[in-house]
Amino acid sequence: MSNSNPEQHAQRRGYHGIDIGGSKMELVAFADRDGALEEVFRERVATPGDDFPAFVQAIVDLVAHGDAALGSAAPVGIGLPGVIDSASGRQLSSNVPALNGRLVAQTLQQTLQRPVAIGNDCQCFALSEAQGGAADHVASMFGAILGTGAGGGYCVDGQLLRGFNGVAGEWGHWSLPAALLVQHGLTDYACPCGKQGCLERYVSGPAMSKLHAHFGGDGAEPLAIMARANMGDAVAQRTVAVHLDILGHALAGLVLAYDPHAIVLGGGLSKLPHLYDKLPAAVRRHLFPGVHVPPILPPRFGDAGGARGAALLIRQHTKA
Repeated sequence: MSNSNPEQHAQRRGYHGIDIGGSKMELVAFADRDGALEEVFRERVATPGDDFPAFVQAIVDLVAHGDAALGSAAPVGIGLPGVIDSASGRQLSSNVPALNGRLVAQTLQQTLQRPVAIGNDCQCFALSEAQGGAADHVASMFGAILGTGAGGGYCVDGQLLRGFNGVAGEWGHWSLPAALLVQHGLTDYACPCGKQGCLERYVSGPAMSKLHAHFGGDGAEPLAIMARANMGDAVAQRTVAVHLDILGHALAGLVLAYDPHAIVLGGGLSKLPHLYDKLPAAVRRHLFPGVHVPPILPPRFGDAGGARGAALLIRQHTKA
C-alpha cells in the first residue's frame, strides 16, 4: 500500500524508515520539520525472505519511491529482528533467512549510495517511544517488547544506547532463576538462541499460552486466558498469576540493571490492561526496600512505531 501528499515532488530534507518482518516490509518516508518527523509517504510489500538479491531489490524499489515523494535522496534506517555479529558485521536473523551471514548494511550502502543504519526492531520501538512517544522528554526509558519473543532497547535523553555488541536491551535472553522454576513447578525450556531457560520462553505471548498448557489448559491465546481468568477459571488464573510473577521478576532485573525513569511496554501483550494495574506490585516484590518501581506505560505508537524508530535511528546515526 502507498500514499503521499500533493506536495510529494517538492524537495525536502528527510529520512526513510523501513520496518522489516518475516512476511512484510514497510517503508515510511519522513520529512524533518524543525526536528519533528512528518510522514509523507508509506508503502508496504512482501518480504522476499529466502532470496537475498530479491530482498535488496525490494529495498531499492521502496527507497526509490520514497525519494520521489521527498524529492531528494534520503538516508535509510532499517529495523529488523535479529542481531549483527559485532566482529564480522554479518546479520543473524531467524525471521528473514536470506539475511543470515550477509553484510546487509554494507551491501545496501553500496547499492543505495547513501548512509544506512540497521537496528533490531525492539531498539527501534524504544527509540520511537523515547522521542515523541509515551516516554517523550523522560530522562531515561526502557522499551520492553512482549510479543512473539521478549526484547527491548534503552534510551537516555532520547538517544538509543546500543552497547559494545549492539545488543543492549536483550533482556529476553537473561535466564530465569532456578528458584522460580522450582517455586512454580516449571520446566527449564530450551530457547532457539541455544541457551536454556531464557526469560522470553516464560513471559512472551506464546510463552503465556505454553504456561496455560503446562498447568492443564488447552494453550489458549493470551486474550482468551485473561477472559477465562476474569470469569473464575482456576487454570487461567494460575497462568496469569505465574506469568505476572515471572514478568515482575524480569522487570525488577531491568530496574536494577538500567534504573530507567520509565518502562514502556510493547508487543501484543502490551494490550492487556491488567499489566498496568498489577505489574508494578509484581515488580516491587522482587526489589529490595528503598528501590522504587518506575512508571510502567502503554506505548503511544505500538506496532506503528517500527518504521518511525528506524528513521530516528538513521537521524541519530547521521548526526553523531
